[in-house]
Amino acid sequence: MSKLVPAVMSVSGFEAFLHRKIPLSRAMQVRVVRCDRQELELAAPLAPNINHLGTAFGGSLNALATLTGYGVVYLLLREIPADGHIVLKESRIDYLSPVRGQLRAACRRPPPVAIEKFQAGFRRHGKARLDLMVQIAGSGRQAAVIFHGRFVAGR
Repeated sequence: MSKLVPAVMSVSGFEAFLHRKIPLSRAMQVRVVRCDRQELELAAPLAPNINHLGTAFGGSLNALATLTGYGVVYLLLREIPADGHIVLKESRIDYLSPVRGQLRAACRRPPPVAIEKFQAGFRRHGKARLDLMVQIAGSGRQAAVIFHGRFVAGR
């Protein structure tokens, strides 16, 4: 289990956490661009995540989206405060257009009602789930990838 951290971490603090606990994030050269009470945004350069066509590898896009959703759940647990295991129960990803530059994934904080339900369920039962949507920007900041994931947190 990881040491409890504040709900809102510094960008460098959260990035260090991801690189330490999820080594794939280090290999992908993931950076935390934004980490606050509105949104979590992660980015990664194209070079270590490129495919044979010169665009972003689909597995890297999926991993970045998963990391972003995981990060939102992780930060919401910190608000309780609680420590738990987070797993991706199910997901769906739609690749709308190729990503030709930097990979940028963003996940907005869920509505207050969803957060309260998630946190209350975790406090009461030691287990809770949260459905999140992550978007990865393409050219012109329009969504190139849309990821829907159901994350489950448990003790």
